Amino acid sequence: MDETEGVPVAAVPRQPKPWYTVLYIQVLIAITIGVLVGHFYPKTGTALKPLGDAFIALIRMMIAPVIFCTVVHGIASMSDLAKVSRVGLKALVYFEVVSTAALAIGLLVGDIVKPGAGFNIDPSTLDPNAVAGYVTRAKGEGVVAHLLAIIPNTFVDAFANGDLLQVLLVAILSGIAVARLGKVGQRVNSAIDAAGKVFFRIIGIIVKLAPLGAFGAMAFTIGAYGLGSLRNLAELIVTFYLASFLFVLVVLGAIARAMGFSILRFIGYIKDELLIVLGTSSSETVLPRMIQKMQRLGASSSVVGLVIPLGYSFNLDGTNIYMTLATLFLAQATNTPLTFGQEMTVLLVAMLTSKGASGVTGAGFVTLAATLTIIPDIPIQALAILVGIDKFMSECRALTNLIGNGVATVVISRWEGELNRDQLVAALAHPIDLGEAFEHEAL
Repeated sequence: MDETEGVPVAAVPRQPKPWYTVLYIQVLIAITIGVLVGHFYPKTGTALKPLGDAFIALIRMMIAPVIFCTVVHGIASMSDLAKVSRVGLKALVYFEVVSTAALAIGLLVGDIVKPGAGFNIDPSTLDPNAVAGYVTRAKGEGVVAHLLAIIPNTFVDAFANGDLLQVLLVAILSGIAVARLGKVGQRVNSAIDAAGKVFFRIIGIIVKLAPLGAFGAMAFTIGAYGLGSLRNLAELIVTFYLASFLFVLVVLGAIARAMGFSILRFIGYIKDELLIVLGTSSSETVLPRMIQKMQRLGASSSVVGLVIPLGYSFNLDGTNIYMTLATLFLAQATNTPLTFGQEMTVLLVAMLTSKGASGVTGAGFVTLAATLTIIPDIPIQALAILVGIDKFMSECRALTNLIGNGVATVVISRWEGELNRDQLVAALAHPIDLGEAFEHEAL
């Protein structure tokens, strides 16, 4: 037996690693080099796009099997199947309350700062073709259509298409079925758990390419859009980052404090994941890793397996802030006055349209388009103003979404009485390196 077996990874003594071998430092260096290459050699930066796309694709191909194995194993291990409904309901209630707070902060900051004031843009001068694709997608994503889309055509379609909600549905049904098979179910559950370990090992191999993926994605972003696009709408970008920063520190910080931990220490604990998200603009790239990190933080595997996947579709705090703030910006920029009642309508509509958006780059822009199609006062073609900077905004959306889902997992685990407080304190005090964590996965 390995001498570290049964000991939380964070408590295992480790020799200091050379700074250049630490993953988050490698990613940070890669992002910096990517910005420089994109700025000084834009054509080269644009040509490096496949590096970022390949890394995201490699991670995405593993999301469905990882989610399936994690959720099935978690549910099948529960002695009380009523717990599945209870955890799911608690999670959805929490998501709705916190998401509404995020929407409200977007409105509040937008009303106070007024980032769109003074633009005086005539909507008739904007090119509607620039946003035609987003508007078409938004109109095709109504509430009923979205709910029906959760059901895959066949069992394997959920894995073939990689739709997170479809995989989650199939996994929940499979987990319940396995739990009801008695001794046969126990053997099946053990096999699924073993398969999950294999998939996490594969993720461990892929994640070593994170610096390369971050370099390619950042070089493309700067090369394709240029730093000049940031200057044109700098006030909106700064306002959005400020609103998200306030939400994380004030709202999530207060929640974390009530749960007995520091939001700043938590951010330090997931710094590897945050830097990967910053480089790739997608929170999907760290979804499998977040499942492991939340378990190592002391949250139960069954709660983690349900809350993290649900949160990626229903707990998008950064996207919510963006939707209400961007809506007010477009109204101000086009001199479209909104009454208090209309702003409340924006909030209520956004509560619906924000649900079901995934962590994929651009999803926030589509949900914003869906919101504007329901509020005709703001000209839909005004979205063209934001096309050039949405890539930069998506990074902040993804970062905020990731932090929010991590905090939610700890909260739900605490409510269920399944949070190991000692492990939480130890893990936050001594965050383990991302790559090193996978080396201990077999324990």
